[in-house]
Amino acid sequence: MPAPVLPGGTFAPRLRPMSWVSRLLGPVGEVGERLLDRVLCVAGAVAFSQVPEFMQQYLQRLGGRLDEALRQLEQFRSAAEQSGLTLDQLAARGAANPDPAIARLGRLAGEALGRVDALAAADSAIRHASALARPFTFARHFDPAVARATASIFRPAVPTTLEGLCYALAGTAVALGIYHLGIKRPLQRAWRTRAGQSAGP
Repeated sequence: MPAPVLPGGTFAPRLRPMSWVSRLLGPVGEVGERLLDRVLCVAGAVAFSQVPEFMQQYLQRLGGRLDEALRQLEQFRSAAEQSGLTLDQLAARGAANPDPAIARLGRLAGEALGRVDALAAADSAIRHASALARPFTFARHFDPAVARATASIFRPAVPTTLEGLCYALAGTAVALGIYHLGIKRPLQRAWRTRAGQSAGP
C-alpha cells in the first residue's frame, strides 16, 4: 500500500505496525516479550543439557541394581549346584512342588534370573548406544523405579561434552517452539479476532 501524500507533494512516513504485545501491554510489554524469549532459551538449554548427566547417573544406579541381582542369583545358583541341579531346573522343580514354601523359592529363583537378564540387557543397550540413539534406547529400557532413585540423589553438572552442547541446543529449540507455537501464536490469533470483532458494525 503506497504511503499517503501530504499537501505539497511530500510523502508521509509510514509507521511500523505495532506488535501484538505492544497493542496489549505497550512498550514495556514488548521489552518483556524479548526478555521472556531469552529466559526460555536459557531455561530450555539448561534443562536439556542435564539429560546426559541424568542418564549417566541412571546407569550408575542401574549397574548397582544389576550387581545386587547378580549376588542374589549366585546364591540360587550355589543352592542348585549343591542339589546337583542347574538354576533352571531348580526354578522349574521348585515352582512345581506342592509345598508352598518350596514353590515360592522356585518362583523367586526364576524371577531372579529374569531380573538379571532384563537389567543386563538394559545396561548394555544404554551404555553402548550412540549419542544419537541413546535417548530412544533409554526410553525403551526406562525403569521408573531406577529413575526415581536417580532423581532423589541427582546432582546437576555443567555439560562439557559435545553431546551436552547438542542437548542444550535442542532444549533452546524446544523452548522457543513451545513459546511461539503454543503461546504467542494463539494469543496473536485471539487478538486479531478480538480486533476484528471490535471493528465490525
